[in-house]
Amino acid sequence: MGIASRLIRPLALATVSALALAGCGTGGTSAGYSTGPIIYWSMWKEGEPQQKVIAGAISDFEGETGIQVKVQWQGRSNTDKLVPALNTNNVPDIVDQTFAKLATVLGDPGQAKSLGDAYAADVEGSKVSALVPAKYSSLVNIQNKDGQPWLIPYNLITDGIWFNAAKHPDLVTAPPKDWAGFLALLAKIKASGVAPIAADGDIAGYNSMWFTTLMNRTGGAGSFRTLVSDRTGAGWDDPKVLRVAQEVEQLVDAGYLIKGYDASKFPAQQQAWGAGKADLILNGSWIPAETKSYAAEGFQYSSFPLPGESGKAPLARTDFTGFAVPAKAKNAQAAEKLATYLLRKKYQNAFGTQATILPVRSDAAVPDALKKAKESLDSAPSVYLQNDGVTYPGYIEKVFGPLDDQLFLGKISSQEFVSQMKTAQIQYWKDKGQ
Repeated sequence: MGIASRLIRPLALATVSALALAGCGTGGTSAGYSTGPIIYWSMWKEGEPQQKVIAGAISDFEGETGIQVKVQWQGRSNTDKLVPALNTNNVPDIVDQTFAKLATVLGDPGQAKSLGDAYAADVEGSKVSALVPAKYSSLVNIQNKDGQPWLIPYNLITDGIWFNAAKHPDLVTAPPKDWAGFLALLAKIKASGVAPIAADGDIAGYNSMWFTTLMNRTGGAGSFRTLVSDRTGAGWDDPKVLRVAQEVEQLVDAGYLIKGYDASKFPAQQQAWGAGKADLILNGSWIPAETKSYAAEGFQYSSFPLPGESGKAPLARTDFTGFAVPAKAKNAQAAEKLATYLLRKKYQNAFGTQATILPVRSDAAVPDALKKAKESLDSAPSVYLQNDGVTYPGYIEKVFGPLDDQLFLGKISSQEFVSQMKTAQIQYWKDKGQ
């Protein structure tokens, strides 16, 4: 399953001087900085395209700065290992992951260092704060209580309805703009004898995209987060919430989902989509890289935002893969230096051209397969994070996910979903003592 989930040479003499005063090259130490190696726990495994880009940047960083980086290519479980480490003095200086995982372990518990100084640093003549668009850095979810961000993203993740532009060039120029238009498209595809939508129903995170995306399309960014933050559960009585659940239910009842999606094993239906057995799939911007090995010959990746209510500009989901520095890091200043180094255009371009992911810099190269997705991000009036930034412990996994699965798999009705979600949410907050 894809999560692809997917900065700076010291140009200012003042920065160089500050590092020298901190003991650079002398074996000395100061608050947040030492000449010891940077300990980096990476979410990537050796051989992955993202790993190769970062490994190349680390080699350049060591050569230019003289600072050694000891990296452990741990893979996606790196934050699981971080939890027990935070209770010791043996913490890494820097770690990268998706926002949702970093928030749970570092951001929400207040275990991440504020990175205001890093955002003020210079990268090839621009401040980091200018290279990471304010649309993203201003999201309160990535800010500490002091209002400073604790995350430096190096690539973006978004989602959309993906399709083969070679088969549907009309969708490149004229995608559906509202829910009614989307349903009409699905009906037309079904009438042609092809499954309209592929979905791997055993992946709860993919299933939940439908409800959370439509919820925010209906009520605006933050709507889902507001709904689940309500300790009384009263928000589930809002007719708009039922309407969103009914829209998901429409897809099931009309037979717009590929046959067998409710009993398949990932990535069976994703592969079926790549092979042309279904025309559309709601998925993340990692899908072109993840399916290219089995996509039909001549497959041209493109996407459009899942449309919501008529007359409203589509919002865009964005998530980050980025760096955080634990508050207990012994070599925090040098770690921030490494994080900002990855914002150089050379490496941002490489993320786009070599790893087929979206770089965070707006002026960096974007692969053809992701250009429409990038346009949607750039033009969106506002953005929201995966699950609308909801990182309450266990809520998505144990409360929302299981019931949303039942709705999406056709096991309960929209009315039953809303009713049961209200009850489950009240119990969740009660169990939390709130």
